[in-house]
Amino acid sequence: MTDITILDGGMGRELERRGAPFKQPEWSALAMMETPDIVKDVHKAYIASGARVITSNSYALVPFHIGEEIFKTRAYELAKLAGKMAREATDESRTHTKVAASIPPIFGSYRADLYQAERVEELATPLIKAQNDYVDIWLCETQSVIDEPTKIKAIVDKIDTEHKPFWVAFTLEDAEPTEEPLLRSGERVVEAVKAMEVIGVNAILFNCSQPEIIGEAIKLTKAILQNKAIQIGAYANAFPPQPKNATANESLNALRQDLTPPAYLQWAQQWIQDGATIIGGCCGIGPEHIRVLANELTS
Repeated sequence: MTDITILDGGMGRELERRGAPFKQPEWSALAMMETPDIVKDVHKAYIASGARVITSNSYALVPFHIGEEIFKTRAYELAKLAGKMAREATDESRTHTKVAASIPPIFGSYRADLYQAERVEELATPLIKAQNDYVDIWLCETQSVIDEPTKIKAIVDKIDTEHKPFWVAFTLEDAEPTEEPLLRSGERVVEAVKAMEVIGVNAILFNCSQPEIIGEAIKLTKAILQNKAIQIGAYANAFPPQPKNATANESLNALRQDLTPPAYLQWAQQWIQDGATIIGGCCGIGPEHIRVLANELTS
């Protein structure tokens, strides 16, 4: 049986469920500012459910969510705390769970139109420096533009002298059917995979997209990589299709009711057949889903 690595699920909705302060535009950053102990509790819940990689709560620590002024004065401090809470959760759980640093889409989820190549280094550097001592993996996630993870990998290479694994997770166009898998920027997945191969990533994943469209991207990625030593993974969200003009920091999206833990397991099993070896969940996928994945997909 192929060894499957189980990731955690979404942070934001689980914080809300546990009574942490939670509103837009701050999203999960608000809990980092006001109730970091609840953040740690969420990490522990995922570890108890069987996740063997948890992701730091640094996703919303960007100007898109917290504003330019708070970012300037507090981003490093809050990102350091995010790394610390995740590391403490793993230490206290006495498991071999690894910590991935969330390096988010710097200019906002799904917003390829807001991408500013010239600001990536300025905004990504404090998030990377702050978490370097706490994490085992870099997870550059929910990426819509090929250029962004390419630039972030170069920054990580300067800061991380241990050369920890670097994973990239792309979010896919799912508002309407496409002839081939595309990023939300409209760029082709085939080009994204080739570009990641060139920069030497350790894993390519697809996240924060509907589960229905992830399989094709996995199959295409496997065909391009041809069994090279780059892992493939997936962690879908539980959102209904998001329109092209969706804004990720104005309101809370409703969640699908059909993605129960058994239903999500069926998608995960399909992704493994397609070539994935890293499986988890994104927005709206909680500890109850991860428990079923861990129980059914690992020996």
